[in-house]
Amino acid sequence: MAFSERVARLKSSLIREILAAAQRPEVMSFAGGLPAEPMLPRVEWADMPTSMGQYGTSEGEPELREAIAEEARALGVPCDASQVLIVSGSQQTLDLASKLFIDPGTEVLLEAPTYLAALQAFQLFGADCIAVPQEADGPQIDALRERLQNHKPAFAYLIPTFQNPSAVRYSEAKRDAVAALLDEFGVTLIEDEPYRELVFDDGSATPIVSRLKQASWIYTGTVSKTLLPGLRVGYLIATPDLYPYLLRLKQSADLHTNRIGQWQALQWLGTRHYREHLAELRDFYRVRRDAMQDVLVEHFSDLADWQIPQGGLFFWLTLKQPLDTRTLLAPALAQNVAFMPGEPFFIDPDANPGHLRLNFSHVAPERLSEGLKRLAEVIRQAQAS
Repeated sequence: MAFSERVARLKSSLIREILAAAQRPEVMSFAGGLPAEPMLPRVEWADMPTSMGQYGTSEGEPELREAIAEEARALGVPCDASQVLIVSGSQQTLDLASKLFIDPGTEVLLEAPTYLAALQAFQLFGADCIAVPQEADGPQIDALRERLQNHKPAFAYLIPTFQNPSAVRYSEAKRDAVAALLDEFGVTLIEDEPYRELVFDDGSATPIVSRLKQASWIYTGTVSKTLLPGLRVGYLIATPDLYPYLLRLKQSADLHTNRIGQWQALQWLGTRHYREHLAELRDFYRVRRDAMQDVLVEHFSDLADWQIPQGGLFFWLTLKQPLDTRTLLAPALAQNVAFMPGEPFFIDPDANPGHLRLNFSHVAPERLSEGLKRLAEVIRQAQAS
């Protein structure tokens, strides 16, 4: 049977394979970016109009687009509702952008490490991915300038607020510097912000797109981390030169995002009970973050280095004695512990051993110590062999 040439570039998702293996109730999973089930809000459907079961517009529900535009303007994103496209989770933004920009051999610029599913989406369409190393406050600016001088990326894909997997939050200075360079070289920015609302300190800097003066941009977000991931409702906001093409690609992909999920999202966004829910969510995750930090200090201080995340859902650990953490998966699962190896988050996995991503939102605090103790022992045994 003849398939398209893209099929040869299809890669299985390691995180999906790990999550499938971790479905046993006895497994303590630090692998996925799953919201905590106790914090999934109770939702009501009784008032939903039956018309929501009918076909809708490809752009999305007008009231929801306006609500998202209003929230974005409050962050400093220069937009109106006509620039908002409701998508089937922000993952669809990456698919639409790939279709818009990428032919085999097209260069795209990414952080190192970067979001695994974005890397897979871009590589599926044949992208030649160029990496910029991350520092504690954002990308290495000299390296970014060098990449932009020596390459011609179709776009830069960045996650500046509690990056997945590293939990890095760009500083104000780095955001300004990145915006200035993208303007200078005329490179489109795709800014992905699924974790912005999950902040545990006094707040986060304004988006990079709000600092651009010339470059085109796409700003994308989702309700998956704050409401219900099962709604599959996300959004993108794009500059007028890009929006019409993204809309046509959306139409050809799935006509429109499900209206039932859009209606439910609209019952929350911008409301008092949504703000109260976000406050409770932040408090809940802050407690879980602190609990994992305490256990990591107990069991991992001699094994790894890490920064305490100020938001998001992950700790990013760097082993003091590097090894390929993919080799730890089988022995960890044998001890009923799952985690996410760091290598797949890089465009050159084999050249970047020794990192682990640990999710702190999902495992109950009373199981943390035992789970991380087992994982630490697996690492010690591997390093000793």
